[in-house]
Amino acid sequence: MKRLLLLATSALLFVTPDGAALASQANQQNENARPTAPANAQRPNRPARPAQAQRPSRPSVQPVRPTKPTRPAQTQRPNRPAVQPTRPAQVQRPSRPSIQPARPVQRPNVRPPTYRPGQTRPSTFRRIHRPVFHYPRGYSYRRWRTGLFLPSLFFSNQYYFNDYYALGIGPPPRGYVWVRYGPDLLLIQRRTGRIVDVIYGAFY
Repeated sequence: MKRLLLLATSALLFVTPDGAALASQANQQNENARPTAPANAQRPNRPARPAQAQRPSRPSVQPVRPTKPTRPAQTQRPNRPAVQPTRPAQVQRPSRPSIQPARPVQRPNVRPPTYRPGQTRPSTFRRIHRPVFHYPRGYSYRRWRTGLFLPSLFFSNQYYFNDYYALGIGPPPRGYVWVRYGPDLLLIQRRTGRIVDVIYGAFY
């Protein structure tokens, strides 16, 4: 409100010539009306803050680390002589001969099965040595073929061949016999004398 009054009076001063005198008087009255504070008036003291308790300081001494044990001084090894003693020359042994003695031929323990006509030579067949064959009077070597008929003169124990396992072949079927004719072996049907199979060069 006081400010409004001051503004109003100042406006009147500019309007009327005596307004300046009135405004100055009004200002003096207002200043006299303000209460003056005593010269020696002291402000109330603020309460002092309590002193902060100091924290105990940590010890500045650091723990002593264990020292590593010192290695003992290495003893120097004595120097080896640079010149090595010479070794005696080795005596060479005589070499053995590389020629090995021939091993005897082993016959198979398993006997071949019964021979079948037309089978030809089996894988176990091998030639054997036999004495010289003596032909009957009037006969000489002939190359017999299957389907022909052998004379009845050769149907005897003198010409039968029973050591067929030595050749690596099986026994003849029932009703047939093995007959030797010179270096060849013939499979003959006993009842008719017909040649059903021939193994050439069985003997030497």
